Amino acid sequence: MPAGVLLLILAISHERIEMMQMQNVDVVIVGGGMVGLGLAAALKNSALTIAIVEGQLPDTQLGEAPDNRVSALSLASQRILQGVGAWDGIVARRLQAYDSMAVWEQDSFGHIGFDAASLRQPALGHIVENRVIQLALLDAIAGANNISLLTPARAASLQSSAAGALLLLEDGRALSARVVVAADGAHSWVRRQADIPLTSWDYGHHALVATVRSAEPHEAVARQIFTPDGPLAFLPLWQPDLCSIVWSVPAVRAEALCALDDEGFNRQLTAAFDGRLGLCKVEGARSAIPLTARYARDFARERLVLVGDAAHTIHPLAGQGVNLGLLDAAALAEQLLKSQSAGADIGLLANLRGYERWRKSEAARMLAAMEGLKRLFGGSHPLKKLVRGVGLRAVDGLAPLKQSVIRAAMGLEGELPALAKGNNLPTRPK
Repeated sequence: MPAGVLLLILAISHERIEMMQMQNVDVVIVGGGMVGLGLAAALKNSALTIAIVEGQLPDTQLGEAPDNRVSALSLASQRILQGVGAWDGIVARRLQAYDSMAVWEQDSFGHIGFDAASLRQPALGHIVENRVIQLALLDAIAGANNISLLTPARAASLQSSAAGALLLLEDGRALSARVVVAADGAHSWVRRQADIPLTSWDYGHHALVATVRSAEPHEAVARQIFTPDGPLAFLPLWQPDLCSIVWSVPAVRAEALCALDDEGFNRQLTAAFDGRLGLCKVEGARSAIPLTARYARDFARERLVLVGDAAHTIHPLAGQGVNLGLLDAAALAEQLLKSQSAGADIGLLANLRGYERWRKSEAARMLAAMEGLKRLFGGSHPLKKLVRGVGLRAVDGLAPLKQSVIRAAMGLEGELPALAKGNNLPTRPK
């Protein structure tokens, strides 16, 4: 055991020491959501030992009705999930490919369309429930001899030194590690423990999410309309008339929409969507999630690194949140394995800087793009609507520009991790 970790342990009360069950690992991942499990799966069968700390695993039994929380997985995310052995588990459960997108503005001539055929791709992406992704990743790490899943388990305290990190759990167990990964979401306990400053701003909107059944089939098209209140997305699900909606509206409006009876909500929704799929009927519960942009000042510290929502959160209007997080996981796995194979200490800040620079710039670029889009489509001044309409039609008519936009969204361009390119990690067995 490193001397620094030993000193940390000795600093803790004797009573706590007696209760402890010490486990020594290379990497502790706090959070067993999609990104944390994605990182663990990318490190499966490597020389690194991994412990995942998770408070509650999802129910393995899927209901007939879909969950409200879904993600639009890009091609880059699909490649990552294929590379870590989770994609087959998603396919075996349920998913819906979409091969085209339609985007337009309400009460305007502006519109733009994208299709997979123009890119010689079978699909633009897939709509998958978050729980399905999580369950498939759990399947992917099951039986891996270098991964231990501690659940239900919650972190109680975190201490670190130049030599290592020590994480104490509420049940008295203790984990010593070379690096701790914060994959515990937007309100990250780990980030708070490390006292990492956060730049954040309230979008002033809530995302209302629900499942709806439409009178007309969705035809595997992802649709988004920009309304005066905010964007409304209809994401196709595995049944031909079933969609998941994400409706970004001011908080007061979200509260009012959630309070409506089903009939009243159906009328409001169908009108907001320009009746594009006929009468839409909500199925199951509606929920509204406050939308906040977040950007951690540091993505890495000595013995500590942030991934996914613990590092950044963005507006859902382009559906890039989980894709950004899975790219974090793939990039970090690549960095850790590179350091390990070179015989370097994986937890030193100097060896985490490459990951931090890489992912901070990508997150900042995405945050800026989402803020720009939100501002561009905010407001209903006639001149502004005219400019938007002309712009959308112009981009729609410029095939090279349009292709560049959708290729970037699909993860076909930019500085991508090896897994996102469909390549194996160099030091990870197939």
